[in-house]
Amino acid sequence: MAVVKKSFEMEDLDCANCARKMQDAVSKIEGVISCEISFMAQKMKLEYEEEKGSALFKEIAKCIKKVEPDCSVVFD
Repeated sequence: MAVVKKSFEMEDLDCANCARKMQDAVSKIEGVISCEISFMAQKMKLEYEEEKGSALFKEIAKCIKKVEPDCSVVFD
């Protein structure tokens, strides 16, 4: 199992409480090893199983939209 560590920009993240809720939800997704969302830096640090790839990103985006509909992650 290959593990990837990456940092992604967050757009329109409006509150620290929402960031914590997102972090908790994303951390529970299968394939995510760790997730840290910083409201101050507007970034998400993610450690995940490489083979989960784009399906994992779709699931993460869904979780984030549930907590804060205007927020999005820039997966590059």
